[in-house]
Amino acid sequence: MGLLSIIRKQKSKDRELRVLVLGLDNAGKTTIVKQWLHEDITEVSPTMGFNISTITHGGYTLNIWDVGGQSSLRPFWGNYFEKTNIIIWVVDCLAVERIKESFEELEHKILTQNKVGSDVALLILMNKVDLVPDPAALRTNLLAQLDLQRRVPPSTAWGVQMVSGKTGDGILNALGWCVSEKGATR
Repeated sequence: MGLLSIIRKQKSKDRELRVLVLGLDNAGKTTIVKQWLHEDITEVSPTMGFNISTITHGGYTLNIWDVGGQSSLRPFWGNYFEKTNIIIWVVDCLAVERIKESFEELEHKILTQNKVGSDVALLILMNKVDLVPDPAALRTNLLAQLDLQRRVPPSTAWGVQMVSGKTGDGILNALGWCVSEKGATR
């Protein structure tokens, strides 16, 4: 391998991001990833283990790790954090009874375990907003409950976006956020 090949290979790695997609089961993680890939979403089954996909967006290659959210798989999430640049946490807005559980898992598995910081950004996607009567009110209410300003380490780039995996609303904005937040710091 010549010097030019080595330089090209290193330069391409500089434009590569590893994105870990987590959340409870049935939150819509795989549906969102399939939308990013322009794949059929009519039949999505629970992810057993993980799926890896590659997406190009904004001049960056995003290696997407979609990890199953069943309670039996959550103890293994710790195996996926190495070399991650962005954690996307997907929340099912319709499952009001599970929102508390979702944010307890977020806090327990990510925030208190120091999985985010200056090297790893956090994007929370509030999914299924196409079925919520007042998404803006829901966002305001959830942000107040979560108190992320206090819980997320100050050095962490983080955001919250409302999306619909089913209709595709907001999902490209999520990819744009990933590229603008982490791409700028690489």
